[in-house]
Amino acid sequence: MAFGRIERSPGAQPMSEINVTPLVDVMLVLVVIFILTAPLLASSIRLQLPRAEGTQAGAAARSVTVALDAAGRLFVDDAPVDAAALQQRLAQIAAHDPDTELQLRADEAVPYGRVVQIMGAAQAAGLRRVGFVAQPVQQKQ
Repeated sequence: MAFGRIERSPGAQPMSEINVTPLVDVMLVLVVIFILTAPLLASSIRLQLPRAEGTQAGAAARSVTVALDAAGRLFVDDAPVDAAALQQRLAQIAAHDPDTELQLRADEAVPYGRVVQIMGAAQAAGLRRVGFVAQPVQQKQ
């Protein structure tokens, strides 16, 4: 009785296999992180574009058209002006509304330096928004 044999049940055997489930979980999380961050690393320009389901046409921004023909003549809203009058006219427009956009239409034969002079006159007058008007390319059929 005192020195009897106590039977013990055999204990759990150690696992000789690797449990792969946690490894797969970690790898899936890393794949998701790489999928989300890869497009951010590829683009150097970061934009926050507005979202809208259906935009309604609002009031058009105020604009003034300055045209420069091949002969070098200036027109403001289809009225001919000279260089000195252009500066005064642009200053009047900027004083009335500084957010007015200057839409510049120049003939392709006009030297680039002349276009830059008009842009400089617009900036000196206080107009900061300049848009260039061009004709769309005709597709051959």
